[in-house]
Amino acid sequence: MTRVGDALLAARLGADAIGLVFSARSKRQVTLARAREIVAALPPFVATVALFMDDEANLVRQVLDEVQPALLQFHGDESDGWCAQFGRPFLKAIAMGEGAAALPRLHDYPHAAGLLLDGHAAGEAGGSGKTFDWSLLPGELAQPLILAGGLHAGNAGDAVRTVRPWAVDVASGVESAPGIKDPARLAAFIRAVRAADAE
Repeated sequence: MTRVGDALLAARLGADAIGLVFSARSKRQVTLARAREIVAALPPFVATVALFMDDEANLVRQVLDEVQPALLQFHGDESDGWCAQFGRPFLKAIAMGEGAAALPRLHDYPHAAGLLLDGHAAGEAGGSGKTFDWSLLPGELAQPLILAGGLHAGNAGDAVRTVRPWAVDVASGVESAPGIKDPARLAAFIRAVRAADAE
């Protein structure tokens, strides 16, 4: 999220969490001031997730201090120990663009609260709109699975029914431009996820 109005719309539509990107590598990067503004506007029970990609530990600490997100999310080559050093729950994104070759990395982050599986290749930034082969995923993982990568209203239902993830993550699939959410696409996405989850 880059705008207060988009975050509030997502909350009204039933989103459980919203993401705030702090990595300069992303076209969805927000400033600390904008992040604080978005967080302050959110209603209760909507979690905030701070996203990083191979950023300095000092930036993570500054975001924790000034924005106070509920979760951290790391998208780069960070190790399990590096992610855990902040003493906060974190999600670790796993780049699944390589297909089966990426599967061993699913066991590299025992301290993660959950694993976010995205469709991009290793070393690329997330939010690329690329899907991956969901059939590769093992039936049982030690941590909750968050599915990302190329999701939109047209395939979100199939994703939920096929993978049965703990949650789904969307960016480009509900945007009119990077960081700008499209209200109709966002509403359709959340409807599709809720309908499939209820089945």
